[in-house]
Amino acid sequence: MQLQRKDILGLQDMTPEEIGLILETAKSSKDILARPVKKVPILRGKSVCTLFYENSTRTRTSFELAAKIMSADTTSISVAGSSINKGESYKDTLLTLEAMGVDLFVIRHGAGGAAHFAANTVKSHVINAGDGMHEHPTQGLLDMLTILENKGGFDGLKVLLVGDIMHSRVARSNLWGLSKMGAEVRFCGPSTLLPSEIDKLSVKVYTDIDEAIDGVDVVNVLRIQLERMNKGFFPSVSEYANLFGINKNRLRGAKSDVLVMHPGPMNRGIEITPDVADGEFAVITDQVTNGVAVRMALLYLLLGGGGNVAAA
Repeated sequence: MQLQRKDILGLQDMTPEEIGLILETAKSSKDILARPVKKVPILRGKSVCTLFYENSTRTRTSFELAAKIMSADTTSISVAGSSINKGESYKDTLLTLEAMGVDLFVIRHGAGGAAHFAANTVKSHVINAGDGMHEHPTQGLLDMLTILENKGGFDGLKVLLVGDIMHSRVARSNLWGLSKMGAEVRFCGPSTLLPSEIDKLSVKVYTDIDEAIDGVDVVNVLRIQLERMNKGFFPSVSEYANLFGINKNRLRGAKSDVLVMHPGPMNRGIEITPDVADGEFAVITDQVTNGVAVRMALLYLLLGGGGNVAAA
């Protein structure tokens, strides 16, 4: 199977077959990461630009590592210290960089739809590294790869995402991806942190964590995004931790082989206790490794020998 698309903008419009292809390719990429010398020439001569209008150490670094492992040239641009601060428009920034020979853009932007705009503006490939409160497809894919490695499949699994659902693009990408592959997805959080349109989504919604966690196979703990909140969504962080924080006692309601995940960075002691974050059920560091593998897979499928007919 070939990846029949120029860009990776979200999981909502992906087919199960495309998701399966990406995950299988990522598995192969992990073989490279396990080598003493982590370098292959697959993307030699290709140019990848990470264009970030928001801060993100993990996502940016993993994309840059993925590109360098496959011998691509990388350019990193952030708002600080660039012409963006001089008033250059988003469109002109994209067109200027494309004219310099960029083959693929990795874009993080605070506005939902920014990656779609870029994809319609440039002929180069575009990967969405998070846009507003819309999607974060590569995080969704690396979460899925982590689940697949530990559970062997998705059909019939119960996956709970708990926390700041309203502001979470990770929650949306997980929902679209996991539900397409046959998993049951649950959302849980304070009613003030649940999006107003949630009743239109194919997801089970809870405001009681102990009810939500009952019998689940995976608990994906979302970060409380205080930087995105412009008003009080809950009385205090201590009250949130008491009512929704994931601790060992709460985990007893889940399956005995439950996986505990977190997209990072963690607010230890708020949404997750340190003993759970570092405990036997946590696969959080595996997610980080899988993040590099998934991003290698996407770069390969779009730029390399993945037979991408849409790249012509």
